[in-house]
Amino acid sequence: MVSIYCKNKKKKLSAEYGTTLRELAENEGITLEYPLLGALVNNKVRSIDYRLHKPAVITFFDITSTYGHDMYCRTLYFLLYKAVKDLYPKAVLKVLHSISGGKYCDLENLQETRLDEVANKLKERMQQLVNKKIPIERIELLTEEALELFRQNELTDKSEIFRNRKRIFTYIHRLDGTINYYYGFLLPSTSCITHFGLERYENGLLLKLPSRKKPDAISKTYHLPKLFGVYKRHKQWVEALGVPTVNDLNKKIINGEVANVILITEALHEKEWVNIADEIHEQKKKIVLISGPSSSGKTTSCKRLSIQLTLLGYDPVQISVDDFFVEREMTPKDEQGNYDFETLEAIDLKLFNETLARLLKGEEVECPTFNFALGKKEWNRKNIQMKKNSILVIEGIHCLNPKLTSQIEDAVKYKIFVSALTSISIDKQNPIPTTDNRLIRRIIRDYNYRGYSALETLRRWQSVRNGEEKNIFPYQENADVMVNTALICEFGVFKRYAIPILLEVPETEIEYAEATRLLKFLSFFRSIPEEYVPGTSILREFVGGSKFNY
Repeated sequence: MVSIYCKNKKKKLSAEYGTTLRELAENEGITLEYPLLGALVNNKVRSIDYRLHKPAVITFFDITSTYGHDMYCRTLYFLLYKAVKDLYPKAVLKVLHSISGGKYCDLENLQETRLDEVANKLKERMQQLVNKKIPIERIELLTEEALELFRQNELTDKSEIFRNRKRIFTYIHRLDGTINYYYGFLLPSTSCITHFGLERYENGLLLKLPSRKKPDAISKTYHLPKLFGVYKRHKQWVEALGVPTVNDLNKKIINGEVANVILITEALHEKEWVNIADEIHEQKKKIVLISGPSSSGKTTSCKRLSIQLTLLGYDPVQISVDDFFVEREMTPKDEQGNYDFETLEAIDLKLFNETLARLLKGEEVECPTFNFALGKKEWNRKNIQMKKNSILVIEGIHCLNPKLTSQIEDAVKYKIFVSALTSISIDKQNPIPTTDNRLIRRIIRDYNYRGYSALETLRRWQSVRNGEEKNIFPYQENADVMVNTALICEFGVFKRYAIPILLEVPETEIEYAEATRLLKFLSFFRSIPEEYVPGTSILREFVGGSKFNY
C-alpha cells in the first residue's frame, strides 16, 4: 500500500501500489467544480493517469488552476495540429502568440486562400476528434527512436532540440497515429475538451481558449490593431534574422554568431526610440507617459527615450509613479488579504497630480523616493523643476489609465505602452508565453535588487497577473505607440542567473512545481556570455551592469 495525504480532503489516505490518480479520486469521491485533469504529487505536476508508487502529498486540480489550464491549452494545440494534418497535409501549422483570448496561428504552404472556410473546416474536424473520445498517448522512447520519428514527420525543429539535450529517453505524444511533442502534460483524451473556438483573424487563424476564470465560455474576439502590429513587426524581425525558434538561436550561439544578433536587436530597439522621440517632437507634447506590466522594462525605456529627447534639444525630467505609492499600512488589499500594489488606489493620486500641476507651472517641487523595504515615502530633498525646454517623462503601470493624470489635458500627453512580447518560439507548435519572459525577469530583479527569493516572487505572481488583467491591459490600446522590449537572446543571457535562484525553491512548497517548469524551459537554451550585452540594454535593468542609474 502507498501512504497518501490528500490536501483536497485534508486527510490521510492509502492506495494500492500502481493506483492511478484517476482511480484514487474515484475511490475516495474526490471532486472539484470542474473535471479533474491532474494533480500535484509531491509538488510536481502529474497527469490524471499517473500511477502512485511511493508516499505522496497530493493536490488535485481542474482547469481553473494554472496547471490544468496549461494542459488544456497544450491539448488544443495538438488537436489543431492533428486537424491540419488530416485536412491540409502540406500546410505547416505555426502557433505564434496570444491575442484576444486565444492563440494566433499561421498556416504556411496553405493552398486554400479562403481562410474563413479553412477555419470552419478545421473547427469541424477538431470537434469530430473530440466526439470520438480518442486517447492521447504519452510514450517514452529511446531518444534516437524519437528523433527518427520526428525526422519522418518533418518535425526537425524538435529533433534538434532533443539531440542537444543529451537525454537517454524522450517522450512523444500520439493522437490517432499523429505524433508531436508538447512541453508538459496533455489531457488523457480528446473527450476532455469541452470548449474552444477557431476563426479567421487578420491573415491567419485564432484558436480561442477558455479562460481559467470562465472555463465554460469562449470570450468575444476583439481586434487589437496596435498590439497585433507589434507582434507582426517582431515576427518579421526574427524571420529576417533567422531565429524564429530556440533551435535556430542555439545554432547562432554554437556558430559564434550570437553577438551580431544581439547588436542588431539592440539597434532595432534604439531605432524605435529614435522614431518615437521624433514623433513627440513633431507633435509638441509636454508629457510622455510610459506604461506596461511588471518587468516590461519601463524604467530603462524611460531612460533610453530621454536620451533621444535630449538629442532633440529637450531637458527630460523623469518621474516614476512607484515613488508615489501610499504608505504600506494604507495600501489596499486583494481578496486573499494580500497587499494589492497593482491597483490604482495604491498610488497617492492627490500628491501625484499636485506634483505634476506644480511642475507644469514651472515651480520647483520636492519629489519623494519610495523605500520598498520600509514601505514608505522618503523625502530626501530630491528637488526638480521644469525649464523652458523641459519635457516630463513618466513611467508606471497605470500611466495609460486616464484617472492617473485626470487633471492634465490630453492634448499635451504622448502615451507609450511597453511589454515583453516574446517573438521567439520553442518550436513551430510550441509558443513561449510572454508571461514567462516577464516572470523570469522579475525573479532575477527581485532577487538582485529587492531582497525577494524566487519563492516569494512566485507566490505573488498570480496576484500580479490578476492586477495586470484588471488595471493595465484594458488600457493598452489607448497608447499612441506600442513597444516590444523582449530581446531574442534574453533567455540565453538570463539562464545563468535564473537557474541558481530557482533551485533555491524547496520541494516542500507548492511553488516548486512552477520553479521546476521554468528550469526545464531554460534547459532548452544554450547560455550566452553576458559580455555580449551592451551597458544600455534593457537586460541590464535585471542582471546589473547598466550604464544607467536606477
